[in-house]
Amino acid sequence: MNIPIILAHGALGGADELIFLGIAVIFIGMMGVTWFRSQNMEPDLEDEVEPDPKPRRKGKVDAPDRFKLD
Repeated sequence: MNIPIILAHGALGGADELIFLGIAVIFIGMMGVTWFRSQNMEPDLEDEVEPDPKPRRKGKVDAPDRFKLD
């Protein structure tokens, strides 16, 4: 049986196609499982921005570690 080469081509011949399709099936399966698991999870809200404890002063700040930009 001569399998037409469509997706992959190389020294292995038809085995290249089977290896490529096997990897694609595994990848799509893992993506499906991950998507299915994520549907049942609560959103992770740990990335919320905390308020700054020190309010920043507006206006000029004359400190020795500041330089005037031209």
